Amino acid sequence: MSQAIVLPKLLQVGQGALNTVGEVAIQLGCRRILIVSDPVMQSLGQVERVQQILDDAGIETETFTDTIPEPTEVSILPAVTQAIDGHYDGVVALGGGSVIDSAKAIALLAKSQGRIRDYSVPNVVTMPIMPLIAIPTTAGTGSEVTKVTIITDESNDEKLLCMGPGLIPAAAVIDFELTMTAPARITADTGIDALTHAIEAYVSGKAGLFTDQQALTAMKLIAPNLREAVNNPENKHAKEQMMLGATLAGIAFSNASVALVHGMSRPIGAHFHVPHGMSNAMLLPTVTEYSIPAAKARYAECARAMELADAGISDDQAVERLLKELKQLNVDLGVPSMAEFGIDHQTYLNCLETMAEQALASGSPNNNPRVPDKTAMIALYKAAW
Repeated sequence: MSQAIVLPKLLQVGQGALNTVGEVAIQLGCRRILIVSDPVMQSLGQVERVQQILDDAGIETETFTDTIPEPTEVSILPAVTQAIDGHYDGVVALGGGSVIDSAKAIALLAKSQGRIRDYSVPNVVTMPIMPLIAIPTTAGTGSEVTKVTIITDESNDEKLLCMGPGLIPAAAVIDFELTMTAPARITADTGIDALTHAIEAYVSGKAGLFTDQQALTAMKLIAPNLREAVNNPENKHAKEQMMLGATLAGIAFSNASVALVHGMSRPIGAHFHVPHGMSNAMLLPTVTEYSIPAAKARYAECARAMELADAGISDDQAVERLLKELKQLNVDLGVPSMAEFGIDHQTYLNCLETMAEQALASGSPNNNPRVPDKTAMIALYKAAW
């Protein structure tokens, strides 16, 4: 079976890559750019830094820095209006996954109008968005290289998944130095998110030879460096390995799709405002244990890529080590249980049917090696509690 691969036109990767954003913009034919970012990047002076680089290249800029974590349609609409009224010919996204997801949605609606729900799955976004240069400041979401954005509909707390080749950024500028100031909690959550991307892309029913290589390499880069990146934030080697691993994991899952963890994770984030990477971490051990019987050899290869087992270890032993590591990783990185996060148990139970329906509607669970029905998914939600 063939596999369609969609990538940005240009990837600028490595230390100092940020300094090339002006050249990248010129290559894309952009002369008037809206910079989309958040208050943190603004306070750190990074927004002004990007503005200066673009100004030195002769490019006019304005900024929108009111993006929010777990973006909603309401949160992006002012920027859509700003992009249309300002007659911009390009967008730069500077920030983590929420900023880049916001920028994708802004670039989509500014170009094609309408509402986010008009473009959510099962619809496929094929029309090109405004030229977007994505500059990630966290090592995790991979949004800089994916054909995916997730925006919450505030009217019913549903996370709307939009997918399609039109959502791929025109370019990605991947400079690990931008992650050096990320707080430990964000480094941990986004790092586990990236690891989940790699594992799910590898076991996905839509996996292929190309994405397998990206996923396995991502696991090799992320697994040995995640704890170090969190515990010793000045370790440039660990941060660089994490950044590249996150991007490769993004390429893998964008083209092979995620699976059950992500399908179940989005409703938890929407209903209880749990950060995306953290909700993935809460679910990953439980869902992996459920899925292993349907793809033991694949999960065993994940363990080997993560340096938990070698070729001489049986698949049974390898998957045991994988499960043990996923549970220990949550302990070591301080991932809270849902109760510890502050979710009320009865409220959680009352939402299970709706969350299971929303997870199934996303389509992601159908890519899982073992595909659950609604009843099985409710049982998994209960087990993960």
